[in-house]
Amino acid sequence: MPFIAAGDPDLATTAEIIKELSSAGVDLIEVGFPYSDPIADGPVIQASYTRALDKGLQVEQIFETVQKLTTAGDDLPPLVAMVSFAIIFRVGPEAFIKKAEAAGFSGLIVPDLPGDEAEEFAALIKDSSLDLVQLIAPTTPDHRVEKILNTASGFLYCISVAGITGARDELPPELNDQLRDLRTRTNLPLAVGFGISKPEQVDILRDVADGIIVGSAIVRHLENVTDDTSKAAALKAIREMADGLVAATHR
Repeated sequence: MPFIAAGDPDLATTAEIIKELSSAGVDLIEVGFPYSDPIADGPVIQASYTRALDKGLQVEQIFETVQKLTTAGDDLPPLVAMVSFAIIFRVGPEAFIKKAEAAGFSGLIVPDLPGDEAEEFAALIKDSSLDLVQLIAPTTPDHRVEKILNTASGFLYCISVAGITGARDELPPELNDQLRDLRTRTNLPLAVGFGISKPEQVDILRDVADGIIVGSAIVRHLENVTDDTSKAAALKAIREMADGLVAATHR
C-alpha cells in the first residue's frame, strides 16, 4: 500500500504516479490530503505537504483529480484518503463523505480523530460506501484498543513504532507480538506502516501482517522534481521501488 501526497509536485503528476503504481500491481493506494500541521508525519511527508500547499492546492482539486481517474475506466486499486479531521470538519463531515464517495475513494484514514472518540463520525461512514480505517500504535492502551476496533472497518493501520513516519533500517522486535495479539481480537486485515521501505522488511512481517504501507521512501523521490527530466527519473524510481515491494509480497 504505497502512500503519496496529492499535489506534489502537482496534481497531474499525482495522477501519473497513481497510474504507475497501479500498473506495478499494488493492492491499495493511500492519497494524502496536504495539511499545514500534520500529526505523526515525519520531515519527508511534511515537506511534501508544504510543497503542495505552497502552490495553492485546494481540497476540491484533489477530489476532481481522483474522480477523473476513477471514472476513466482504468483498472485502479482502491484509493484511501489520509486526511486530517480539521479538513473534514471545515468541509463538513457529511459533505466530505459524499464528496469522497463521488470521487471514487474507498475509505478514509483520519489520523487526528482519536479512535475512542470516533463513534459519531463512524456512524456517518457506515451509511456510506466508505470504510473508516483506524490507527493502532504500540503505545495504545488495551482499553482503547477495544474502542478503536468497535469503529474500525476496511483494515487496521498498525503503527510499527512510537514516533513519526520515515524509513527505518529495522523494525521493533515487539511489533510481531502486538500483531499476533490483534489477530486474536479482530478479523480485520492488519496493515503495518511507519518505517517500511525495503523488501526484506516484508519477509519479517509475512506471517503476522496482511499488508505493508510505504510512504516516506516513495515520497522522497519527489523532493527534487523541477522539470520533465527530473519527473521522469522520479517516476522511474517510484516504479522500481513498487515493483520490488510487490514482488516481495508475492514471494
